[in-house]
Amino acid sequence: MQAAASVTTVAHVIQLAVAPVFLLTGVGAILAVLINRLARVVDRFRVLERMQPAAGNDERSILDAEMAILSRRAHLIHWAISLCTVCALFICIVIATLFTGSVLGADLSGTVAALFIAAMLALISGLLCFLREISLATGGIHVVPRKAG
Repeated sequence: MQAAASVTTVAHVIQLAVAPVFLLTGVGAILAVLINRLARVVDRFRVLERMQPAAGNDERSILDAEMAILSRRAHLIHWAISLCTVCALFICIVIATLFTGSVLGADLSGTVAALFIAAMLALISGLLCFLREISLATGGIHVVPRKAG
């Protein structure tokens, strides 16, 4: 009879772990977007680096300004990736803690809650870095109206 109770307990823990697993999937999708953005920033930086030696003084200052913005964007994306990865790690630890508590018969609800809160704080911080990076990316876009004629 105890084996049936153990299977039921494990099944219940699996049910509890489903929500964090879905969250982990979402964080993985965010990480994919961030990595793609970082690759684009790095590619653009390399193009500008190759253009620099042939540029005149005026062009060089424009290139330097754009490269400075790209460098700041890369830094923010790096932080966003790091924080989202920390979030994913905390979520994995939450799932492991759920199972550990079940197997040991220990009440680890405080630990699970603290880890989940830490995961959410890391995710919020990562998303704020991402938001700032988007602001920098779109702040450099200047629409110049065409002259009629």
